[in-house]
Amino acid sequence: MGVLNVTPDSFFAPSRVATTAEAVARGRRMLDEGAELLDVGGESTRPGATPVAEAEELARVLPVVEALAPHGRVAVDTVKPAVARAAVLAEAVRAHVIEGARSARALGVDEVYLDPGLGFGKDARDNLALVAALDELCDAAHAEGFGVLVGASRKRFLGALPHGGALEAEERFEGSLAVAVFAMACGVDVVRVHDVQATAQAASLVADGEAA
Repeated sequence: MGVLNVTPDSFFAPSRVATTAEAVARGRRMLDEGAELLDVGGESTRPGATPVAEAEELARVLPVVEALAPHGRVAVDTVKPAVARAAVLAEAVRAHVIEGARSARALGVDEVYLDPGLGFGKDARDNLALVAALDELCDAAHAEGFGVLVGASRKRFLGALPHGGALEAEERFEGSLAVAVFAMACGVDVVRVHDVQATAQAASLVADGEAA
């Protein structure tokens, strides 16, 4: 899943786009690089971010969703049911509703993934404990008919590890890729990432290793 932020204030500056045309071009490039799903967000979820009005969020994401839907699978990353509903009607395959699986099913979305919420209200130790338990989470979720989605890409806990020092978002690529590969090896179905091309190459290696 490639992260496509139609926002001026997302925590990882290189992921931000300012216009619909720029967002569509980047989304198509991510698909060419190997993304199987795009996650379009119109409101930053970083700590301290300014809330975005529903109308503004709709204006940011819907044109992008509509333009990209014919080219690949598209999701919308939102906490607002009205935005999720509008995206589904605009032919997005699924809504990545941060409120959870129950909310998504209430909207009529039947392709539901459980997300452990790395980085949300957790310290580095909490996040690492969740990463270490991903194989157990996958087993439990799959037994109940859910997929698992993990989004660790460029997040703060990756820059707070003792061996890495205090790394900024731009310096967290290696940690992001390592967690993505580990998650895939544990059976995670979707990894949400900023660095699509490198992660897609890693995913191919994981798949080849499992098939060998």
